[in-house]
Amino acid sequence: MSAEKIISDWEKKQFKPVYWLEGEEDYFIDKVMDFAEHRILPESEAGFNLTIFYGKDAAWADVINACRRYPMFAERQVVLLKEAQQMRDIEKLEAYIASPLGSTILVVSYKDKKVDGRSKLAKLLKEKAVMLTTKKMYENKLPEWTHEMVQSKGYNITQKAVMLLIDHTGNDLTRISNEIEKILVNLGKKKTIAEEDIEEFIGISKDFNVFELQSAIAARDLAKALLIIQYFAANPKAAPIQLVLPSLYGFFSKVFMIHGIPTRDEKTIAQSIGVPPFFIKDYLLAARNYNYSGAEKILILLHQYNLKSVGIHDGGTEDASLLKEMVFKMIS
Repeated sequence: MSAEKIISDWEKKQFKPVYWLEGEEDYFIDKVMDFAEHRILPESEAGFNLTIFYGKDAAWADVINACRRYPMFAERQVVLLKEAQQMRDIEKLEAYIASPLGSTILVVSYKDKKVDGRSKLAKLLKEKAVMLTTKKMYENKLPEWTHEMVQSKGYNITQKAVMLLIDHTGNDLTRISNEIEKILVNLGKKKTIAEEDIEEFIGISKDFNVFELQSAIAARDLAKALLIIQYFAANPKAAPIQLVLPSLYGFFSKVFMIHGIPTRDEKTIAQSIGVPPFFIKDYLLAARNYNYSGAEKILILLHQYNLKSVGIHDGGTEDASLLKEMVFKMIS
């Protein structure tokens, strides 16, 4: 079941006795846990009927005893077990999960991994609990997810602003969400987040960033690329080489793939390489400027300079100098 479906059911006052939230993506787990903690019970009831445990410090017997209590002056109680992956003897909860109390809502947060599917606990959860299993979102899904999240709040966001934000945050939904909230607080009467807002409220330059460097290399614009790298040298936190190299590798890996796709249909190409259609023109421009061997050369250079950036086959050259040398070889 999805996080949205669980929360939608709760908003309709439709509850099950046990919810198990697991997996690699904290954002959706935290979203459900936050609702359970602050929205299921009215404030007047939460003082008596909300109990929170943390896996590292919780004893399984205490959790079960809390779950078996009856609510005070209310229809139901909520028991939250956070960070359950750190709890010793968590399998001891099996006895309660097999026969839960109808007036208790137990919500368990089991982050960063999944319970062993071969275990008795896993089989019991599939039978008795509502389960949310999360995975890290694929990078090609991040722009669409970001657009939809902004629109759900009644705003819009430009395509370039989306890319600036994703390049800054990486595949971290919680961080993307927090940065968007920060922007919306300061947006005033505007209804569209533009790249200028990313620059002003998050501190990412709209002209000097990894996205613009990528575009400059794609267009074989050496002067612009070197100007951006010069900005990186003066502002080391803006785009450390450990952020730049993987971003460029991801971009040119997809450019390399384009040369193996027989069709020239933009929508088909975008789908084949896993990017939103509205970003495909940058990839097609790079594919025109770098043939198969040219794209291959860039990928080899990126691998070589990644090794140099961590001190392999290099005597300590500054990051900006490495980038300048690499980009010059790419474009020339």
